[in-house]
Amino acid sequence: MHKLVLATGNQGKLREIKALLEPLDYEVHTQAEFNVPDVAETGTTFVENAIIKARNAAAHTGLPALADDSGIEVDALDGAPGVYSARFSGPDASDAQNNALLVEKLAAVAEAERGARYRAVIVYLAHAADPSPIICEGSWEGRIVLEPRGEGGFGYDPYFYLPDHGCTSAELSAEQKNAISHRGQALQLLVAKLRQLD
Repeated sequence: MHKLVLATGNQGKLREIKALLEPLDYEVHTQAEFNVPDVAETGTTFVENAIIKARNAAAHTGLPALADDSGIEVDALDGAPGVYSARFSGPDASDAQNNALLVEKLAAVAEAERGARYRAVIVYLAHAADPSPIICEGSWEGRIVLEPRGEGGFGYDPYFYLPDHGCTSAELSAEQKNAISHRGQALQLLVAKLRQLD
């Protein structure tokens, strides 16, 4: 088994990533298990923030590290909240607070104008000083609805409507979501690249 530290405390992300990496003999641990302190996400892009988080986790644990940075980009908000998705309504915002602010900002926007996409960047570092991180990206198109639907997922999932599926992301099963989501796409690219390392 390859031991790997995941630079997140988000249990939803941990479940998704474990499901995809365990078949490759990766034993995934969260940085919380090693008491890794959070690091300031000072990047202005998803790539920069993912690298910052992965380097921090690798430096504190001595293990290969995986970090993702992801968020939702809403066309009517000029791509916001983007890299600030997790802290859209403040530094310690809950999903409910972030979603409430999103709905408030889009209340007067016609449904056809509420196009959005989830974007994810996943970075793998073999060690803290790795000069050539593996970087994989995925994006997932949809639009924002103003009433939540579904109990699954996390973050903005209950408001992220998928016209091709006739439901929100929160109404998909975990398996369906992993197969088509932004993070699922990025992870599938990562899995292909990790296979080449073995």
